[in-house]
Amino acid sequence: MDPVLPEIAAIAPELIALRQRIHAHPELAFEETVTSDLVAECLTAWGYQVHRGLGGTGVVGVLRAGSAGRSIGLRADMDALPLAENTGLPYASVNPGKMHACGHDGHTAMLLCAARHLARTRAFDGTVNLIFQPAEEGFGGAKAMIDDGLFERFPCDAVFALHNMPGIAAGDMAFCVGPMTASSDSVTIRLRGEGGHGAFPHRACDPMPAAGAIMLALQTIVGRDVDPLDAAVISVGSVHAGEAFNIIPEQVEMRLSVRTLDANVRQRVEQRIRALVAGQAQSFGLQADIDYARGYPVLVNDPQVTAFATRVAHGLLGEARVDPQSRPVMGSEDFAYMLEQVPGCYAYIGNGLGSRGGCMVHNPAYDFNDDILALGATFWVRLTETWLTSQ
Repeated sequence: MDPVLPEIAAIAPELIALRQRIHAHPELAFEETVTSDLVAECLTAWGYQVHRGLGGTGVVGVLRAGSAGRSIGLRADMDALPLAENTGLPYASVNPGKMHACGHDGHTAMLLCAARHLARTRAFDGTVNLIFQPAEEGFGGAKAMIDDGLFERFPCDAVFALHNMPGIAAGDMAFCVGPMTASSDSVTIRLRGEGGHGAFPHRACDPMPAAGAIMLALQTIVGRDVDPLDAAVISVGSVHAGEAFNIIPEQVEMRLSVRTLDANVRQRVEQRIRALVAGQAQSFGLQADIDYARGYPVLVNDPQVTAFATRVAHGLLGEARVDPQSRPVMGSEDFAYMLEQVPGCYAYIGNGLGSRGGCMVHNPAYDFNDDILALGATFWVRLTETWLTSQ
Protein backbone atom coordinates (compact mmCIF):
# COMPACT_ATOMS: atom_id res chain seq x y z
CA MET A 1 0.00 0.00 0.00
CA ASP A 2 1.29 3.46 -0.91
CA PRO A 3 1.84 5.39 2.35
CA VAL A 4 1.41 8.76 0.61
CA LEU A 5 -1.93 10.43 1.25
CA PRO A 6 -3.93 10.62 -2.01
CA GLU A 7 -4.59 14.33 -1.51
CA ILE A 8 -0.85 14.96 -1.19
CA ALA A 9 -0.06 12.79 -4.19
CA ALA A 10 -2.45 14.96 -6.19
CA ILE A 11 -0.65 18.22 -5.36
CA ALA A 12 2.89 16.82 -5.28
CA PRO A 13 3.69 17.65 -8.95
CA GLU A 14 3.04 21.34 -8.26
CA LEU A 15 5.31 21.28 -5.22
CA ILE A 16 8.01 19.39 -7.12
CA ALA A 17 7.93 22.16 -9.73
CA LEU A 18 8.22 24.68 -6.91
CA ARG A 19 11.18 22.73 -5.47
CA GLN A 20 12.95 22.83 -8.80
CA ARG A 21 12.23 26.55 -9.07
CA ILE A 22 13.90 27.09 -5.69
CA HIS A 23 16.78 24.86 -6.77
CA ALA A 24 17.40 27.01 -9.84
CA HIS A 25 17.61 30.17 -7.75
CA PRO A 26 19.76 29.31 -4.71
CA GLU A 27 20.56 31.94 -2.11
CA LEU A 28 23.28 31.89 0.54
CA ALA A 29 22.94 32.42 4.28
CA PHE A 30 20.84 35.45 5.30
CA GLU A 31 20.31 36.31 1.61
CA GLU A 32 17.21 34.14 1.11
CA THR A 33 14.95 37.01 0.07
CA VAL A 34 13.49 35.42 -3.07
CA THR A 35 12.96 32.11 -1.30
CA SER A 36 11.33 33.70 1.75
CA ASP A 37 9.12 35.82 -0.52
CA LEU A 38 7.94 32.64 -2.23
CA VAL A 39 7.33 30.86 1.07
CA ALA A 40 5.41 33.83 2.49
CA GLU A 41 3.34 34.14 -0.69
CA CYS A 42 2.31 30.47 -0.56
CA LEU A 43 1.48 30.48 3.15
CA THR A 44 -0.56 33.68 2.86
CA ALA A 45 -2.56 32.26 -0.04
CA TRP A 46 -3.34 29.14 1.99
CA GLY A 47 -4.65 31.06 4.99
CA TYR A 48 -1.69 31.09 7.37
CA GLN A 49 -0.78 34.02 9.59
CA VAL A 50 2.63 34.91 8.17
CA HIS A 51 5.39 36.53 10.20
CA ARG A 52 8.63 37.64 8.62
CA GLY A 53 11.99 39.03 9.65
CA LEU A 54 12.96 36.57 12.39
CA GLY A 55 16.64 35.90 11.94
CA GLY A 56 16.64 38.35 9.03
CA THR A 57 15.03 36.32 6.27
CA GLY A 58 13.16 33.74 8.35
CA VAL A 59 9.44 33.09 7.91
CA VAL A 60 6.95 31.62 10.39
CA GLY A 61 3.51 30.49 9.29
CA VAL A 62 0.87 29.94 11.99
CA LEU A 63 -2.30 27.88 11.51
CA ARG A 64 -4.86 27.26 14.24
CA ALA A 65 -7.77 24.84 14.36
CA GLY A 66 -10.10 23.96 17.21
CA SER A 67 -9.71 25.37 20.70
CA ALA A 68 -6.95 23.32 22.34
CA GLY A 69 -3.83 25.04 23.62
CA ARG A 70 -1.46 22.41 22.24
CA SER A 71 1.17 23.42 19.69
CA ILE A 72 3.81 21.95 17.41
CA GLY A 73 6.73 23.42 15.49
CA LEU A 74 7.97 22.06 12.14
CA ARG A 75 11.23 23.47 10.77
CA ALA A 76 12.73 23.57 7.27
CA ASP A 77 15.98 25.27 6.26
CA MET A 78 16.17 27.45 3.13
CA ASP A 79 19.81 28.39 2.40
CA ALA A 80 22.17 27.09 -0.27
CA LEU A 81 25.93 26.53 -0.41
CA PRO A 82 28.75 28.49 -2.08
CA LEU A 83 29.38 25.74 -4.62
CA ALA A 84 29.33 25.58 -8.41
CA GLU A 85 26.75 23.04 -9.63
CA ASN A 86 27.66 20.46 -12.28
CA THR A 87 24.51 18.29 -12.39
CA GLY A 88 23.52 19.35 -15.92
CA LEU A 89 19.88 19.36 -14.82
CA PRO A 90 17.39 21.52 -16.73
CA TYR A 91 16.66 23.32 -13.45
CA ALA A 92 20.30 23.69 -12.41
CA SER A 93 21.40 26.81 -10.57
CA VAL A 94 21.36 30.02 -12.58
CA ASN A 95 23.32 31.80 -9.83
CA PRO A 96 27.05 31.21 -10.44
CA GLY A 97 28.91 29.73 -7.48
CA LYS A 98 25.71 29.00 -5.56
CA MET A 99 23.95 25.65 -5.31
CA HIS A 100 21.35 23.78 -3.32
CA ALA A 101 23.79 20.96 -2.60
CA CYS A 102 22.27 19.89 0.73
CA GLY A 103 18.60 19.55 -0.16
CA HIS A 104 17.27 22.59 1.66
CA ASP A 105 15.21 23.32 -1.45
CA GLY A 106 13.57 19.93 -0.92
CA HIS A 107 13.09 20.49 2.80
CA THR A 108 11.33 23.79 2.08
CA ALA A 109 9.10 22.32 -0.62
CA MET A 110 8.30 19.26 1.49
CA LEU A 111 7.09 21.42 4.37
CA LEU A 112 5.14 23.67 2.01
CA CYS A 113 3.42 20.59 0.58
CA ALA A 114 2.37 19.57 4.08
CA ALA A 115 1.34 23.16 4.83
CA ARG A 116 -1.04 23.23 1.89
CA HIS A 117 -2.70 19.97 2.92
CA LEU A 118 -3.00 21.01 6.59
CA ALA A 119 -4.62 24.29 5.58
CA ARG A 120 -7.19 22.46 3.46
CA THR A 121 -8.14 19.78 5.97
CA ARG A 122 -7.42 21.32 9.41
CA ALA A 123 -7.84 17.86 10.92
CA PHE A 124 -6.15 18.78 14.18
CA ASP A 125 -6.88 20.64 17.40
CA GLY A 126 -4.27 23.22 18.31
CA THR A 127 -1.61 25.41 16.68
CA VAL A 128 0.88 24.58 13.96
CA ASN A 129 3.98 26.77 13.71
CA LEU A 130 5.86 26.29 10.44
CA ILE A 131 9.42 27.59 10.80
CA PHE A 132 11.30 28.37 7.58
CA GLN A 133 14.82 29.07 8.73
CA PRO A 134 17.68 30.88 7.01
CA ALA A 135 21.40 30.28 7.28
CA GLU A 136 21.77 26.73 8.52
CA GLU A 137 25.03 26.21 6.65
CA GLY A 138 27.47 27.40 9.29
CA PHE A 139 25.90 30.75 10.14
CA GLY A 140 23.50 29.81 12.92
CA GLY A 141 20.19 30.95 11.48
CA ALA A 142 18.35 28.91 14.11
CA LYS A 143 20.03 30.90 16.88
CA ALA A 144 19.28 34.15 15.05
CA MET A 145 15.58 33.29 14.96
CA ILE A 146 15.65 32.30 18.64
CA ASP A 147 17.39 35.55 19.54
CA ASP A 148 14.60 37.38 17.72
CA GLY A 149 12.04 35.76 20.02
CA LEU A 150 10.98 32.71 18.00
CA PHE A 151 9.70 30.57 20.87
CA GLU A 152 8.43 33.49 22.95
CA ARG A 153 6.28 34.67 20.05
CA PHE A 154 5.39 31.19 18.77
CA PRO A 155 5.43 28.74 21.71
CA CYS A 156 5.85 25.10 20.76
CA ASP A 157 5.28 22.06 22.96
CA ALA A 158 7.72 20.23 20.68
CA VAL A 159 9.70 21.05 17.56
CA PHE A 160 10.70 18.73 14.71
CA ALA A 161 13.01 18.78 11.68
CA LEU A 162 13.70 16.41 8.77
CA HIS A 163 16.87 16.18 6.70
CA ASN A 164 17.33 14.08 3.60
CA MET A 165 20.12 11.50 3.77
CA PRO A 166 21.79 9.95 0.71
CA GLY A 167 22.75 6.34 1.27
CA ILE A 168 19.43 5.51 2.96
CA ALA A 169 16.76 3.96 0.74
CA ALA A 170 14.40 6.58 -0.66
CA GLY A 171 11.69 7.42 1.87
CA ASP A 172 13.00 5.22 4.68
CA MET A 173 13.46 7.05 7.96
CA ALA A 174 16.07 7.04 10.72
CA PHE A 175 15.82 8.33 14.28
CA CYS A 176 18.24 8.59 17.18
CA VAL A 177 17.46 9.08 20.86
CA GLY A 178 19.90 11.45 22.56
CA PRO A 179 22.94 12.95 20.80
CA MET A 180 22.54 12.73 17.04
CA THR A 181 24.94 15.30 15.57
CA ALA A 182 28.13 16.74 17.00
CA SER A 183 29.16 20.10 18.30
CA SER A 184 31.39 21.96 15.86
CA ASP A 185 34.13 24.33 17.02
CA SER A 186 36.76 26.14 14.96
CA VAL A 187 40.19 26.79 16.42
CA THR A 188 42.93 29.03 15.05
CA ILE A 189 46.41 28.61 16.55
CA ARG A 190 49.16 31.14 15.82
CA LEU A 191 52.73 30.32 16.76
CA ARG A 192 55.17 33.22 16.68
CA GLY A 193 58.94 32.90 16.76
CA GLU A 194 61.75 34.69 14.97
CA GLY A 195 62.33 34.34 11.25
CA GLY A 196 65.66 33.94 9.58
CA HIS A 197 67.76 32.44 6.82
CA GLY A 198 67.18 28.75 6.21
CA ALA A 199 70.95 28.18 6.29
CA PHE A 200 71.29 29.58 9.82
CA PRO A 201 68.46 28.02 11.90
CA HIS A 202 70.42 28.59 15.13
CA ARG A 203 69.99 32.33 14.64
CA ALA A 204 66.21 32.07 14.36
CA CYS A 205 63.37 30.65 16.45
CA ASP A 206 61.61 28.34 14.04
CA PRO A 207 57.89 27.77 14.66
CA MET A 208 57.67 24.91 12.15
CA PRO A 209 58.92 22.07 14.40
CA ALA A 210 56.50 23.22 17.07
CA ALA A 211 53.63 23.12 14.56
CA GLY A 212 54.53 19.55 13.65
CA ALA A 213 54.78 18.51 17.29
CA ILE A 214 51.44 20.12 18.10
CA MET A 215 49.77 18.47 15.12
CA LEU A 216 50.81 15.05 16.35
CA ALA A 217 50.18 15.78 20.03
CA LEU A 218 46.61 16.94 19.35
CA GLN A 219 45.67 13.37 18.45
CA THR A 220 46.70 12.18 21.92
CA ILE A 221 43.83 14.22 23.33
CA VAL A 222 41.31 11.95 21.60
CA GLY A 223 43.41 8.86 22.27
CA ARG A 224 44.35 9.51 25.90
CA ASP A 225 42.28 12.34 27.41
CA VAL A 226 38.83 11.33 26.17
CA ASP A 227 37.01 8.23 27.40
CA PRO A 228 37.28 5.60 24.63
CA LEU A 229 33.50 5.23 24.75
CA ASP A 230 33.02 8.95 24.01
CA ALA A 231 33.36 10.43 20.54
CA ALA A 232 35.67 13.30 19.63
CA VAL A 233 37.40 14.40 16.44
CA ILE A 234 40.24 16.91 16.09
CA SER A 235 41.16 17.62 12.48
CA VAL A 236 43.91 19.99 11.36
CA GLY A 237 42.50 21.34 8.14
CA SER A 238 44.94 24.10 7.33
CA VAL A 239 48.57 25.08 8.03
CA HIS A 240 49.99 28.32 6.65
CA ALA A 241 53.60 29.43 7.01
CA GLY A 242 56.26 31.09 4.92
CA GLU A 243 56.64 31.95 1.26
CA ALA A 244 60.12 30.76 0.24
CA PHE A 245 62.16 27.56 0.50
CA ASN A 246 65.14 29.23 2.20
CA ILE A 247 63.39 31.49 4.71
CA ILE A 248 62.41 30.35 8.20
CA PRO A 249 58.98 31.87 8.78
CA GLU A 250 58.23 34.04 11.75
CA GLN A 251 54.70 32.69 12.20
CA VAL A 252 52.68 29.54 11.61
CA GLU A 253 48.90 29.54 11.58
CA MET A 254 47.00 26.28 12.10
CA ARG A 255 43.24 25.87 11.73
CA LEU A 256 41.39 23.04 13.44
CA SER A 257 37.92 21.53 13.41
CA VAL A 258 36.85 20.06 16.76
CA ARG A 259 33.75 17.89 17.15
CA THR A 260 32.23 16.04 20.09
CA LEU A 261 28.94 14.35 21.03
CA ASP A 262 28.85 15.43 24.67
CA ALA A 263 28.96 18.88 26.27
CA ASN A 264 31.36 17.74 29.00
CA VAL A 265 33.69 16.16 26.48
CA ARG A 266 33.54 19.38 24.48
CA GLN A 267 34.69 21.34 27.50
CA ARG A 268 37.44 18.85 28.31
CA VAL A 269 38.81 18.88 24.76
CA GLU A 270 38.98 22.68 24.73
CA GLN A 271 40.86 22.71 28.03
CA ARG A 272 43.37 20.14 26.79
CA ILE A 273 43.95 21.88 23.44
CA ARG A 274 44.70 25.15 25.21
CA ALA A 275 47.05 23.50 27.69
CA LEU A 276 48.82 21.39 25.10
CA VAL A 277 49.43 24.30 22.71
CA ALA A 278 50.69 26.55 25.50
CA GLY A 279 53.04 23.86 26.80
CA GLN A 280 54.43 22.93 23.40
CA ALA A 281 54.95 26.55 22.42
CA GLN A 282 56.80 27.26 25.63
CA SER A 283 59.05 24.23 25.13
CA PHE A 284 60.10 25.60 21.74
CA GLY A 285 60.51 29.17 23.00
CA LEU A 286 57.53 30.49 21.05
CA GLN A 287 54.53 32.67 21.74
CA ALA A 288 51.13 31.04 21.09
CA ASP A 289 47.75 32.67 20.57
CA ILE A 290 44.56 30.62 20.37
CA ASP A 291 41.25 31.81 18.92
CA TYR A 292 38.72 29.19 20.05
CA ALA A 293 35.35 29.81 18.35
CA ARG A 294 32.45 27.73 19.58
CA GLY A 295 30.06 26.77 16.83
CA TYR A 296 26.92 24.64 16.85
CA PRO A 297 26.22 22.68 20.05
CA VAL A 298 25.55 18.94 20.27
CA LEU A 299 22.11 18.13 18.85
CA VAL A 300 20.25 16.10 21.48
CA ASN A 301 16.91 14.50 20.63
CA ASP A 302 14.37 14.26 23.45
CA PRO A 303 13.66 10.57 24.26
CA GLN A 304 9.87 10.87 24.61
CA VAL A 305 9.37 13.14 21.61
CA THR A 306 11.65 10.98 19.46
CA ALA A 307 9.79 7.83 20.50
CA PHE A 308 6.55 9.56 19.47
CA ALA A 309 7.92 10.53 16.05
CA THR A 310 9.26 7.01 15.56
CA ARG A 311 5.83 5.53 16.26
CA VAL A 312 4.29 7.85 13.67
CA ALA A 313 6.90 6.71 11.14
CA HIS A 314 6.22 3.05 11.99
CA GLY A 315 2.52 3.59 11.40
CA LEU A 316 3.21 5.24 8.06
CA LEU A 317 6.00 3.05 6.68
CA GLY A 318 6.04 -0.13 8.74
CA GLU A 319 8.86 -1.16 11.05
CA ALA A 320 11.10 -2.54 8.30
CA ARG A 321 11.56 0.94 6.78
CA VAL A 322 12.31 2.74 10.04
CA ASP A 323 15.58 2.69 11.99
CA PRO A 324 14.62 3.62 15.57
CA GLN A 325 18.20 4.11 16.78
CA SER A 326 20.61 5.10 14.03
CA ARG A 327 24.20 5.93 14.85
CA PRO A 328 25.06 9.56 15.63
CA VAL A 329 27.20 11.41 13.09
CA MET A 330 30.05 13.85 13.63
CA GLY A 331 28.54 16.42 11.29
CA SER A 332 26.77 19.35 12.93
CA GLU A 333 23.35 20.97 12.60
CA ASP A 334 22.08 24.26 14.02
CA PHE A 335 18.66 22.78 14.81
CA ALA A 336 20.57 21.90 18.00
CA TYR A 337 19.94 25.46 19.20
CA MET A 338 16.18 24.93 18.94
CA LEU A 339 16.43 21.65 20.86
CA GLU A 340 18.21 23.50 23.66
CA GLN A 341 15.04 25.59 24.03
CA VAL A 342 12.23 23.13 23.27
CA PRO A 343 12.07 19.31 23.42
CA GLY A 344 12.03 17.83 19.97
CA CYS A 345 13.36 15.47 17.36
CA TYR A 346 15.62 15.72 14.31
CA ALA A 347 15.32 12.79 11.89
CA TYR A 348 16.55 11.59 8.51
CA ILE A 349 14.51 10.65 5.47
CA GLY A 350 16.37 8.58 2.90
CA ASN A 351 17.28 10.36 -0.34
CA GLY A 352 18.06 7.10 -2.10
CA LEU A 353 20.84 4.73 -3.12
CA GLY A 354 23.18 4.56 -6.08
CA SER A 355 22.64 6.94 -8.97
CA ARG A 356 19.14 7.88 -7.83
CA GLY A 357 19.65 10.01 -4.76
CA GLY A 358 22.83 8.42 -3.47
CA CYS A 359 25.24 11.28 -4.21
CA MET A 360 26.33 12.73 -0.87
CA VAL A 361 25.32 16.24 0.15
CA HIS A 362 27.78 19.13 -0.29
CA ASN A 363 28.79 17.61 -3.62
CA PRO A 364 28.43 19.56 -6.91
CA ALA A 365 26.62 16.56 -8.44
CA TYR A 366 24.01 16.23 -5.65
CA ASP A 367 20.27 16.72 -6.14
CA PHE A 368 17.30 16.28 -3.83
CA ASN A 369 15.24 13.23 -4.80
CA ASP A 370 11.78 14.50 -5.76
CA ASP A 371 10.37 10.99 -5.27
CA ILE A 372 10.50 11.49 -1.49
CA LEU A 373 8.79 14.89 -1.37
CA ALA A 374 5.21 13.59 -1.08
CA LEU A 375 6.20 10.95 1.47
CA GLY A 376 8.01 13.48 3.63
CA ALA A 377 5.00 15.78 3.44
CA THR A 378 2.71 12.91 4.44
CA PHE A 379 4.91 12.24 7.48
CA TRP A 380 4.66 15.91 8.49
CA VAL A 381 0.86 15.76 8.21
CA ARG A 382 0.53 12.50 10.18
CA LEU A 383 2.94 13.79 12.84
CA THR A 384 1.01 17.05 13.22
CA GLU A 385 -2.42 15.47 13.31
CA THR A 386 -1.33 12.83 15.80
CA TRP A 387 0.50 15.27 18.07
CA LEU A 388 -2.43 17.68 18.10
CA THR A 389 -5.06 15.05 18.83
CA SER A 390 -3.34 12.63 21.20
CA GLN A 391 -1.66 14.89 23.75
